[in-house]
Amino acid sequence: MLRKVTNGCRERFTDTRIVYADNDPLVLVHARALLTGTPAGRIAYLDADLRDVEAILASAELRETIDLTRPVAVSLVAILHFLPDADDPYGVVHRLLAVLPSGSHMVISHVTGDYAPETWTRLIETYRGRGIPAQARSHDEFARFFEGLDLVEPGIQVAHRWRPNQSVPVSLTDADVSVYVGVGRKK
Repeated sequence: MLRKVTNGCRERFTDTRIVYADNDPLVLVHARALLTGTPAGRIAYLDADLRDVEAILASAELRETIDLTRPVAVSLVAILHFLPDADDPYGVVHRLLAVLPSGSHMVISHVTGDYAPETWTRLIETYRGRGIPAQARSHDEFARFFEGLDLVEPGIQVAHRWRPNQSVPVSLTDADVSVYVGVGRKK
């Protein structure tokens, strides 16, 4: 999947610059193997914990790759549900947003128990039982991540309803997906 997306991006966005941060060494090994830059573009890898925003922002990899005086996109896809409230995920997002210039975008996805509460309660308990912090959030809790941003249409939706195309099965339900997505633009 990463290779396919990257190849498509390489052909269309040859000057794109990406900083990929993760604190799982195995994930970083795979990322380095599958994601490559171009002479005009660049991909840097950062071994960092999202909760340590200051370390990410101070990293040489970020400073050498991304020009934070120009609009950028931050993608927090399938990560914030691994930050329970005790880790201050809203503070993490707002600290990242604070350094972004006007016109930047924040892309976020997050699991929710709004449509299948029993299933997600069991799943979160399973994660926690294995030492993995996790927290499903409601629509209103998810919306808090976008405070101060202009939501891009169609706003906050369950993933399969955010600009769907003909490949989305009609039988797919909100409970099957149980993931909110949204894109916000900094004013």
